[in-house]
Amino acid sequence: MFRPLRRKKRAITDEEARELLATCKRGVFAVNGDDGYPYAIPVNYFFDAEHDKIYFHGAKAGHKVDALKRDDKVCFTVVSGESVEIEDEAWAPFLKSAVVFGRCHLVADRGESDALCKKFAMKYYPTEKMVDDEVAASGKAVQMFRISIDHISGKKVQER
Repeated sequence: MFRPLRRKKRAITDEEARELLATCKRGVFAVNGDDGYPYAIPVNYFFDAEHDKIYFHGAKAGHKVDALKRDDKVCFTVVSGESVEIEDEAWAPFLKSAVVFGRCHLVADRGESDALCKKFAMKYYPTEKMVDDEVAASGKAVQMFRISIDHISGKKVQER
């Protein structure tokens, strides 16, 4: 169903791909958009490794929500920052990426959504008090989204 990596020697393990999901700050979320055009947007997110889910927040209406109502199949990609880690070529940038295929749905339960919103915010805010204040002030306006992972792959690239 899912294509294997063409250049297998660049593949990273599933564990390494999941580690990228756990450590990267932003990913690109892609849906089947309007009129057959893909729609991809950068999002802040958090990865729940225990349940193999990706969560992010957004508005309760708009292009993304409309696209998900038509088709829940999505792609989510993260890329590590360029590294000074040297493999073969000292002058070439080195990076890793992970690509997830899955299905995305709105988190409907308000209690679950609030709890997820707090977990999400803890990744980005410096204190729990700031998170609690933000969730109390604007949590009701936030829609949480859940990606269930069907397939994940990753690769490392050192370009020259």
